[in-house]
Amino acid sequence: MKHLRQLFTAAAASLMLAAPANAETQLTVHYPMPGFFKDVMDTISKKFMEENPDIKITFANPSATYEEGIQTIMRQAGTAEMPDLTFIGLNRLRMVNERDIPVDLGPFIAKDGNMAEQGFSENILKLAQVGGKQVGLAFATSNPIMYYNADLVRKAGGDPENPPKTWDEVIALGAKIKALGDGNEGIDFRWQGDDWMFSALLFGAGGEMLAADESTVAFNGPEGQKAVEVLDRMVKEGGLPVLTKQAGEQAFVAGKVGFAFQTTGALRNTIKNVGDKFDLRTAHIPLLDPAKGKLPTGGNAVVILTRDAEKQEAAWKFAKFAAGPYGASVVVPGTGYVPNNELAAKSPEYLADFYKENPLFRAGLEQMPLMRPWYAFPGSNGVKVTQTIVENLSRIVEQTATPKEALDEAAAEVESLLPRS
Repeated sequence: MKHLRQLFTAAAASLMLAAPANAETQLTVHYPMPGFFKDVMDTISKKFMEENPDIKITFANPSATYEEGIQTIMRQAGTAEMPDLTFIGLNRLRMVNERDIPVDLGPFIAKDGNMAEQGFSENILKLAQVGGKQVGLAFATSNPIMYYNADLVRKAGGDPENPPKTWDEVIALGAKIKALGDGNEGIDFRWQGDDWMFSALLFGAGGEMLAADESTVAFNGPEGQKAVEVLDRMVKEGGLPVLTKQAGEQAFVAGKVGFAFQTTGALRNTIKNVGDKFDLRTAHIPLLDPAKGKLPTGGNAVVILTRDAEKQEAAWKFAKFAAGPYGASVVVPGTGYVPNNELAAKSPEYLADFYKENPLFRAGLEQMPLMRPWYAFPGSNGVKVTQTIVENLSRIVEQTATPKEALDEAAAEVESLLPRS
């Protein structure tokens, strides 16, 4: 009997050796802004691995911001440290594409054949295209909204049911809130970090970053002048203090700021941090030109980097899953970003009922028709261009330069950083 058991054991072992092993494909994924995305990424990857047990997702150290993220990827490109996939700010897709870092997803889409049925419309696919090349799939998309403290608005004589619809109204009510004293500030406008909120003012006035041929700066035209004048008035009249991004957010959630202007992507964290301290509301951000004004599309796209054919197939599965209806159904409630998948937005299985039950999320959804791409500067100096714009905005907020001086100097420096034909 013992001899038979040994024979069976040996036979089973030889069969196991002869059978093809189900090799596990491991994918390393990098993403930015863990404060927004850590829980979202953990949830999506867990569900994905349950449905695809032959693929294991591990995360590289996340980057604090989009700008840090792109610099990390540029450094790691072509090295053993480079992740298999990354999530890149929509305004930096052009930069990585010019270095030929991302994998072209066009052949995967052609082979797939039914992207529209999975909620990826042509308009959604275009958000992550550069010069017609499908560089990624839009994962999280946002637009800027107005957050407001209804309690402070009420105390200052405003009507929380009818929030300001113009920048003049915002500034006037911000001044009244600041006048309440007790450490209250009127406005927090998230100008720091990148050029996104400046572009919200610029595009909202109907302006452009560069001329059509991209050889000269256009943001210092009449629309740009209006944009920086509004920022200046926020400081002088509306009670916008000189604060870091983090300090501004902390002051708002503590109930000490009337109006906050930033991405809808911060909504879930804001709701959580405000708790029951005050009556939090959201509304559309004003446009300087309601007829021509547009809003920048913030957020990021999932991009495949690996050149390994087997890993690419697994990475495509993960990219579609993350940017697909399930991923969107996690991103929207978990952050405040707007749905970038039509199936997720319409299907009762995902988000169709969510907006009925969560009115604070509606402002970003209602502004979707105004969204246009976050401008991507040409050439390799995109990060320097952004830093230049932010540094000159800081001069306006700190009142060390007039709006015109700061804008003209930013334009001159940015023009020197543009690629020469």
